Amino acid sequence: MEEALGNHSVAIQHNKMETPKNTNGKLNALEIASSCLQQSNAECVQTEEVRDNVDTTAMERLDKGFMEYGCSHYWRRCRIRAQCCNEIFDCRHCHNEAKNNIDVERKLRHDLPRHEVQQVICSLCGTEQETSKEQYHCNGCGICRIGGREKFFHCYTCGCCYSILLKNSHPCVEGAMHHDCPVCFEYLFESRNDVSVLPCGHTIHKNCLKEMQEHLQYACPLCSKSVCDMSKVWEMLDVEIAAIPMPESYNNKKVWILCNDCGVTSQVQFHVVAQKCLNCKSYNTRQTRGETSTASSFSR
Repeated sequence: MEEALGNHSVAIQHNKMETPKNTNGKLNALEIASSCLQQSNAECVQTEEVRDNVDTTAMERLDKGFMEYGCSHYWRRCRIRAQCCNEIFDCRHCHNEAKNNIDVERKLRHDLPRHEVQQVICSLCGTEQETSKEQYHCNGCGICRIGGREKFFHCYTCGCCYSILLKNSHPCVEGAMHHDCPVCFEYLFESRNDVSVLPCGHTIHKNCLKEMQEHLQYACPLCSKSVCDMSKVWEMLDVEIAAIPMPESYNNKKVWILCNDCGVTSQVQFHVVAQKCLNCKSYNTRQTRGETSTASSFSR
């Protein structure tokens, strides 16, 4: 049975998923068989033997009804019982839409606090039971999440649970998850959509980030730092600038720039295309002082 009482998942950029493991710490048999098939035939002598050891009955049980149940908010194979009105709904959002709208008498309107969900009903067999042990309650977030406590950690600076893969690699930003998405302005902490943590530490919807990149916007909307590795683009700009010499009257023209990526201020030779940071070699810069009055960030 799948549970979905958590409100969103945090997407990880530039990281690969962990190798699946079973309870004994060994590689999942299906994963071994799948990876083995990609190797040469000489190395695949163990494939059939591994496949024979897979508990097909258990796998069929896990796959039964997958992506066939749920509502417009979640795909899952269970429903919830609302403690407030003792009625069954597909999720708390379905409850809120049914019990808190203009068609309901004002004094009877109410929402279902996520903390009060205690019973779930299996959509496959109809069995009513307590919430799954696979869920865990995060005291820092104040809500229940899914996926296993061992796979996540709570960052008290950012104010949210992140994947354990980000524990020693993400830059902390105070309350990073407790603000609106800088693109669509939906409150991120309660969003049901995937959230990406940018290299600068700010957070944004994964789909909003993808839409930005489709429109050739590669800078964080909040701090203007690059959201991905732009080294190849900077190399292309080096070639472009070398191919466009400035008039002689600009040979001695210097301007002061601020690098959005490293924060270093430097004085550089002016060029009409872009100004390059002397410290980190980035073209994601803005002019702060100089003979020209225009000051803008580079965006391609």
